[in-house]
Amino acid sequence: MPFRRVLLAATLLAAPWAAGAQPVEGLYLGAGAGLNIVPESGDGGVRLVTRDVGAAAVLSLGWGFGNGWRAEIEGNYRTDELDRISLNGQQIGGSGYYDKYGVMANLLFDFDLSSFGLSPRSYQPYIGFGGGYVWNEIRNARLSIGGSNYRIDDTDAQFAYQAIVGSAFGLGRLMPGLSLTAEYRFLGTLDPKFSINRSSGPAVPGVPGSFEPTNHNHSVLLGLRYSFNPPPAPAATQAPAPAAAPSPARTYLVFFDWDRADLTDRAKQIIADAAGAARRVQTTRIEVAGHADRSGTVQYNQRLSQRRAEAVANELVRQGIQREEITVTAFGETKPLVPTADGVREMQNRRVEIVLR
Repeated sequence: MPFRRVLLAATLLAAPWAAGAQPVEGLYLGAGAGLNIVPESGDGGVRLVTRDVGAAAVLSLGWGFGNGWRAEIEGNYRTDELDRISLNGQQIGGSGYYDKYGVMANLLFDFDLSSFGLSPRSYQPYIGFGGGYVWNEIRNARLSIGGSNYRIDDTDAQFAYQAIVGSAFGLGRLMPGLSLTAEYRFLGTLDPKFSINRSSGPAVPGVPGSFEPTNHNHSVLLGLRYSFNPPPAPAATQAPAPAAAPSPARTYLVFFDWDRADLTDRAKQIIADAAGAARRVQTTRIEVAGHADRSGTVQYNQRLSQRRAEAVANELVRQGIQREEITVTAFGETKPLVPTADGVREMQNRRVEIVLR
């Protein structure tokens, strides 16, 4: 079956679960299993052909940095049954297994498609590459050449490299932090060297003592990934408790450019007005609350709203307000002034509210 069809089928099978995928930040654990295919390979006159499909499995432990990048350590195993071994075009064997197992270090990047209306909490494609060490083993290969018997039972470790293309689909309805993954992996190594040993009969001229086949693997995997630090669900809006005699409050709004936390001249003027009013009316408490629109990930917007609130608080201090009089909070994208769909940029939601009480 062509690789494109296998990967498309895996994607369609995963689609019904695509709800609540979690952007990766902090420690995570992943595992996958699936199919492995090895193209025909050889060295000189000796050629190896495996059966149509073998098996592959990976287990990884990684860390997400919260900005799309991830790093992980992976253990892997692949096994394929030998279909035939030939020498100078003549079949000399058809038994045995070609196994690979090793350790890789991978660097991956998750794409945030929220600007296209696809939330990373529901679907997130990624790419990656890695390097490491893989042990290549041919076992139980029995050969018959000119009335004599030979065998290949040998292992050789070589530097390995791989490329990864995958997608994560959320299983947040089952468990926060859990995602289903569908991947294509290309794994290659430097050419391993295997010994060909005579087990019985006279030596046959022209049989080499060893050979070095190329080693390329194409794998299609389905798996699960669990993040131990999933982002918190948006805070539910709670109605404030009624007060017997609510004190009058004055609110000032400071707006920001997209993906920015620095203050414009207009923003500094509004903060100066708020500081002057606070001194005139003898304010007892100044609340500074940061907000963001929904064009980024939940975690990134939370940090961005915090930076915006801190920038406004620092400017209030520069205007003569005591720092202990200021309460700073950050709501991220959870309290929009204008409700929007996920991934939409909205200027009025990129704001800090200054409330004088």
